[in-house]
Amino acid sequence: MSVRAWVFGFVVLMAAPTGAGERLALKVSPAVAFAPANLIVRTTVEADSANRAMEVVAESRDFYRSSSVELDGDKAPRTTQFEFRSLPPGMYAVRAILLGSDGHTRAAVRQDVNVIASGGAK
Repeated sequence: MSVRAWVFGFVVLMAAPTGAGERLALKVSPAVAFAPANLIVRTTVEADSANRAMEVVAESRDFYRSSSVELDGDKAPRTTQFEFRSLPPGMYAVRAILLGSDGHTRAAVRQDVNVIASGGAK
């Protein structure tokens, strides 16, 4: 099997939607980008009356950005979209954390993103 076919298969598996019954799912686009990068983060939350807040974080060794939103339990939108603009180069861990009415973490998911320095940067 060629390296290209293996990499393609791996990417397809990693991009596959999560199964039903998951409390929280995360999709970050693009997975690889040139700096300064704009990332679109889409979260999907299972409806539950205990859901109270969600925090999304994009973090690299040298950069941190986060956003949070309150959720109205089972009345909250199932899908929420976040956008992180102008991210500098680095390997990012993008995380979504779902918080319950007691303030504790109900679910957490992560996806890695690579932001590559532009060829023209000096």
